[in-house]
Amino acid sequence: MGQHQKLKTFDTSSDDRPGLDELVPSRYAVRVGEIEALVVSDGIIWIPAVAMATNADPASRSAWLGDRFLPPDRLDWALNAFVLRSGSQTILIDSGLGGEYSGYPRAGQFVHRLAAAGVDLASVTDVVLTHMHFDHVGGLLVDGVKEQLRPDLRVHVSAAEAKFWENPDFSRTAIPPEFAEVIRRASMQFLEEYRSHLCTFEEEQGVAPGVVVTRTGGHTPGHSVIRVTSGGERLMFAGDALLPASFDHPEWHNGFEHDPEEATRVRLRLMQELAANGSLVVSTHMPFPSVGRVAAEGKLFRWVPAWWDY
Repeated sequence: MGQHQKLKTFDTSSDDRPGLDELVPSRYAVRVGEIEALVVSDGIIWIPAVAMATNADPASRSAWLGDRFLPPDRLDWALNAFVLRSGSQTILIDSGLGGEYSGYPRAGQFVHRLAAAGVDLASVTDVVLTHMHFDHVGGLLVDGVKEQLRPDLRVHVSAAEAKFWENPDFSRTAIPPEFAEVIRRASMQFLEEYRSHLCTFEEEQGVAPGVVVTRTGGHTPGHSVIRVTSGGERLMFAGDALLPASFDHPEWHNGFEHDPEEATRVRLRLMQELAANGSLVVSTHMPFPSVGRVAAEGKLFRWVPAWWDY
């Protein structure tokens, strides 16, 4: 079954789901050569529709939403995290929202969904952060999580990202006020709690055999993507570089982008790369399970969801 082979080492049939009777899938396994990968849904938050495309003509933005049978005023924002097993290493890529933020009852599921998938926090050797927004670090701030992690845990994050969140500047963003303080508090708390575990890098760092994290900037100063290669197959975890509207409107600025013009250049460059090499791609905010490819279509690009494997 190649890249979509179900993974027997991830126990995806577990019924150990504390207090939760889920009616829809929340994890999806793929294989990249010899590397095992698992997309884990942390659930869904919502954002104001204007935050999806702050520089868009309102009529064009409403038409894009309407064409997808979505409401005109708010957008459900999927939260996908990732687990990799390469050699002896188990790697978490981002960690979702966590449990301390009110108003998002459908999110904050990452920790118990890891357990339901048979991923023991004590087995995690590495964490890779695409960036330090609250919906990417929050799962590691849940009470009791840090105590379950290894004392020699390595947290890989770009040096530019860690430096930025010491004294964050939101002046170029259009972050809705209800999110701004949550974002600031979560990033600073993360730095305080995990500082001794940080493994920072300037531009690129090998994390495990076939797993490389590379700084792109744009969305945040140190935003990074993770490229996974093994056995001639490849996959990219693109974090927040690629968003649902990116393919039709790469020029639209997301309100959470700290350098909107650079974020546009980054997503165009990544989509060109993905269209050229045929790599699978997973992205934080694409609808779960967010596994697909990018195809060139004239001067723009087209999202091609992968066929589900059962």
